[in-house]
This record gives sequence, structure tokens and C-alpha cells, in this order.
Amino acid sequence: MMKPWYEQSFGKDYMIVYRHRDWNNASREVHNMAKALHIPDGSSVLDIGCGMGRHALALAEAGYIVTGVDLSNTLLDEARANDPEGAIAWAHGDMRELPFPDSTFDATVNMFTSFGYFPEDVDNVRVLEQVRRVLKPNGSFLIDFLNPSYVARNLVPESRRKDEESGLQIKEIRSIVDGWVQKEITVSDGGMKREYVERVRLFPLEWFQLHLQQVGLRLERVLGHYDGRPYDEVDSPRMIMVGKAV
Repeated sequence: MMKPWYEQSFGKDYMIVYRHRDWNNASREVHNMAKALHIPDGSSVLDIGCGMGRHALALAEAGYIVTGVDLSNTLLDEARANDPEGAIAWAHGDMRELPFPDSTFDATVNMFTSFGYFPEDVDNVRVLEQVRRVLKPNGSFLIDFLNPSYVARNLVPESRRKDEESGLQIKEIRSIVDGWVQKEITVSDGGMKREYVERVRLFPLEWFQLHLQQVGLRLERVLGHYDGRPYDEVDSPRMIMVGKAV
């Protein structure tokens, strides 16, 4: 049986495809998001879907006690390499079954659309249930998701670029298919070609409002940009949801 896309795509080529993501930008994003969470220095924060560790490390620099969890051992190895001082507790795990006891963290963050991967709705809701489970009473959560209506109007169908460090050619074809935004990625060099697919469900805000409430998470505000601007359904590129465990 073929593995789901999220078990195939987050490997060594992922680190090449997304090498252009800026660590300084991650630091600015995290500092703004930390302000939105209203949690004091020294709070324990779980970064769910931490990847290579950009946001987790920025959270640690901002004064928090940080744990990062991800399903990809390849990305976790890179995260550990980016953390030579061992500032972060890195953990391997599935966001549908987080490997932590109940009421462990003061806050959780889920950054850069690390949500909506699963074809069955029950699995996506399960992630929200796990967020609620590992949060302390009145703990804070932040889910940084794409804005579906903005994506539908601004999707770039195709892009090509060369990764200067490796010399590899990267082609990305984007489309919206049956309520999913899909990216088909080709990494190539001469005769070599590797292909990946990334898919994210285009959940509207109403979906989150319904299911957050059902699992015991109170949505308090929605931001539309990393600079803290409020959410606008038409113009906002992001849908950054902030709230508390009930």
C-alpha cells in the first residue's frame, strides 16, 4: 500500500524545496504570534509539526521552554542539527496521537499550514482533540492556517526555479481539486526526476469554529497576517486562530 503524501514528502528533498524559507522571517513571525498568545516568558510551548525547527528555535529565543514534535525523522534530524546547544526537546510523533501526558503545556502552536493533511474528517478533528488534551486548563493555542478564499483567488498555477546550492531544478504545479489545494512537485537534474504531491484541505473558518468548540477549545480571535492585522475573508493571506482551552 502506498504511503500517504505526508509520509513521503517530508524528506531530504523537502529541505531543498523549502530551503528558501527565511529563518529571520520565522523569528519575526514567532515574536508576533507569541504576543498574540499572551503567555509569559518561561511558559512551556509545544510546536506541533515542527519540521526543521525554524519556529521552535525562534520560540526558545523568545524565552519559552519549547518542545517540537514531528512525524518525519528526517526533518527532526535536521532540527537537531540546527539546535547544537539542545535548547529544544525534539520528539517523534503523529499529531493525531501526541506522545505527551494530559495537561502538559501552557501553549501549543501549529505554524505554516501544518494542518488539514488527512482525508478523513475524523482525523483532522482528532488533531484538535489532541491539542486540547495536552494543554493545561486555560492554556493557549495558535493554529496558523491558509485562508481558503485568498488561496482560490491568488493561486499561482506553476512556478519553476533552480536551487543554487544543489543545482536541482524545482517545478511546482498548483491546483484546487475537490476541496483540496494540491501542489505537485518535481525535483530534477538531467536524467534524475523525483516527484511528490502535497495536499491540504481547504477548511473554511466555519469548520474551525464548529470543531474547536466541540473539542473544548475557545476561539478568541482570528488574525489575517503575521504582523497581527485582523482577519479579512477577502484580503487576508492567512487565517491565524488564537484561543484558550475551556
